[in-house]
Amino acid sequence: MTLPFDLRALGVFLAVAEQGGFSAAARELHVAQSAVSQTVANLERRLELTLFHRHERRIALTPEGETLRQHARVLLEKAEATHLAMRELHGLVKGEVRIGIPSMLGSYYFPPLLMGFKASHPGIRLTVVEAGARRLQHMIAGGELDLGVVIDDATSDYLERRPLVREEMVVCVPRGHPFATRESVTAEAFFAEPLVLFQDGYFHREFVEALSRRTGLDADVAFQSNLIPLTKAIVRQGFGITTFLRRVVDEPELAAVSFDPPAWLDLSLAWNQGAYLSRAEQAFVDYVMAHRDSL
Repeated sequence: MTLPFDLRALGVFLAVAEQGGFSAAARELHVAQSAVSQTVANLERRLELTLFHRHERRIALTPEGETLRQHARVLLEKAEATHLAMRELHGLVKGEVRIGIPSMLGSYYFPPLLMGFKASHPGIRLTVVEAGARRLQHMIAGGELDLGVVIDDATSDYLERRPLVREEMVVCVPRGHPFATRESVTAEAFFAEPLVLFQDGYFHREFVEALSRRTGLDADVAFQSNLIPLTKAIVRQGFGITTFLRRVVDEPELAAVSFDPPAWLDLSLAWNQGAYLSRAEQAFVDYVMAHRDSL
């Protein structure tokens, strides 16, 4: 059977769709714009379909183009995985691991694991992406990441997971705050304070929103920031309180106080179910599982 397209043409088509134009795609692919335009025109002719609405200064996918985009992404990801697997069989590559880690874990939990793995496998390149846990789930599902750390709950059960760490979420306050001398803080007391929270998509924010739904209490969000040092500075100065994983509260000016009842998060290392793990990726999973007690 002869297909009306090849992988290179699909790659050019995807670049145009994702970059939003022929010029931008040409810059991304480091080729002439005329070559991009001609490749897409040939693809449309062979498929006998119009893939893009062409306007004066912008383009948009037609419904047929959107359907092709969805299938093309899957085909190219599988082709890339197949190529890597074949090259690894011949020992032609040393490997690469693309892993996504939420900011709190990346800053306070994972550095020793990452450095230890690199020392054991100096030929493997590690690419670490920081994002919110929910964003990482989507990136894994979309093939943008090989592995990632996700919240182990019903929303991630479509992924293959390995339990990684169970950690307490605590209230973080300045030392002079009345909560600092308590053994625990109720949700009611927590929500009565101005809060400094991460933005949507981070498990820090999802934890607070889930607590709000369970108690029927509204959060008074005074600041939003995904930057841990900035959040700590705001709390130190008394402009609000927040919640962190216990290990993150590591400064003498800040106090970590348990919720009443205590709140725990289960985090797992995850990848797509049924996905091919390269030898480099499998080596990383094996290393993390063998050393997770050090987290």
